[in-house]
Amino acid sequence: MKSPAVVNFSSTPHSVELREFERPEPGAEDVILAVEAVGVCGSDLHQWTGSHSWKVNYPVVLGHEFGGRIQSLGTAVRGWSEGDRVVSETAAVIDPNSPLTREGLYNLDPTRRGFGYGVDGAMTRFVRVPARCLHRVPDKLPMEIAALTEPCCVAFNAVINNARVRPGDRVVVLGPGPIGILCAAVARLAGAEVALVGLERDRTRLEVAKGYRCDVIIGDAAEWARRRDGLGADGVIDAAGASAALKTALDLVRPNGWITKVGWGPQPLGFSLDPLVQKNITLQGSFSHNWPVWERVLALLASGQLDVRPILGGVWTLDAWHEAFEKMHAGEIVKAVLKPA
Repeated sequence: MKSPAVVNFSSTPHSVELREFERPEPGAEDVILAVEAVGVCGSDLHQWTGSHSWKVNYPVVLGHEFGGRIQSLGTAVRGWSEGDRVVSETAAVIDPNSPLTREGLYNLDPTRRGFGYGVDGAMTRFVRVPARCLHRVPDKLPMEIAALTEPCCVAFNAVINNARVRPGDRVVVLGPGPIGILCAAVARLAGAEVALVGLERDRTRLEVAKGYRCDVIIGDAAEWARRRDGLGADGVIDAAGASAALKTALDLVRPNGWITKVGWGPQPLGFSLDPLVQKNITLQGSFSHNWPVWERVLALLASGQLDVRPILGGVWTLDAWHEAFEKMHAGEIVKAVLKPA
């Protein structure tokens, strides 16, 4: 049985097309998920435009933000039933014997391969998922909302676990893409005052961020960062990824402050890191997420404490994937969701 799939078939820019894809069979510890909703991520756009900096196993079905119903189960799967509503983590392949995996930090396992670049993802009707990746979706949570659990987990891990934002902090977030806006939203939940900073072309996305009670700034955020005592922001979250953003973060953060970098960017720095030393700044990377982060984020989504509806710019059928990609890439919307069925 074959179904349409959005396939990235080469590193050449715009090498993505709709192809027929064979329905996978489950391994002993896998399930086959009937995909009901799949979010379009910035990394999907980077692979589409050929501007990514990670290795891709071509050809590959895109899509790593997804949820649906269990269609069938492998012979060794326990605790799940056909028809269960679930979302999936992204770590499709990990080394179970890695010291990092045994610590629960399988997201940092160097051999990790994720959906949508390392193995086939969910921009199709059926996807094979290891049962260890699954999380139950509360009944009252619509699947197009639950499918955005993954980017919320990226933001939660960056802000809560790695940045350790405290109530009363003044935090600058650079880059009003989906992750930047969600980082700002989570920082607000943690009790911080937040400014989200972008460029003139980001006006539409910055307007969305106002729904999360953030100050929005186009251009220079220095005055906002120094408003409390003249020393700078307590912390800066770099969700932009470009080298210039990290340089800006070094300028905006106060002595003994922190910078958490969650945005990707392959460019060399091209500037001195001496301010990092002089100001005694903590620079922290943040990548992906793990099981407890997913459980907490699902609880936040189900309770309404974290609301992703402001960033959802629309739902498209799978054959309209190109329009959804274009609208996100142009900054007309923050987030698109595809429905394969």
